[in-house]
Amino acid sequence: MAETLSNSVMPYLTYDDPNAALEWLKKAFGVEEIALTTGPQGEIVHAELKIGTGIILLTGANGNGVLPMGSPRSLPHSHQGVFVRIDGAKNVDKHHDQAVSAGAKVLMPLQDMPWGSREYTCQDVEGHIWSFGTYNPGRS
Repeated sequence: MAETLSNSVMPYLTYDDPNAALEWLKKAFGVEEIALTTGPQGEIVHAELKIGTGIILLTGANGNGVLPMGSPRSLPHSHQGVFVRIDGAKNVDKHHDQAVSAGAKVLMPLQDMPWGSREYTCQDVEGHIWSFGTYNPGRS
């Protein structure tokens, strides 16, 4: 039986080139493809990605469609960010190095935060903002 994954909140990210973005996200952040729907030209229409224990949804930008969403490339700045919890400071360090080697633009360097988390923040290939760290809200 296939593993059932469920989150009550799933970020939905749009990309001008979702096919290239998916490959980059796999290399840089280690996302795993769960489900993929493509259009007639092989373009990604909808993707479900596992990252850690969470799910991210990905699609192509379609500003004139039912969901008028676009890539951060078309905006003066990003309007949201995603935080992914990683267990263990050493794992955060390894994740950081992997993302940097794939070309992620680091916005906030890898550091220990006053609230006890080890984390960093970067941009992906189209400008979406991602933070990764040990921060676990509601837990000491």
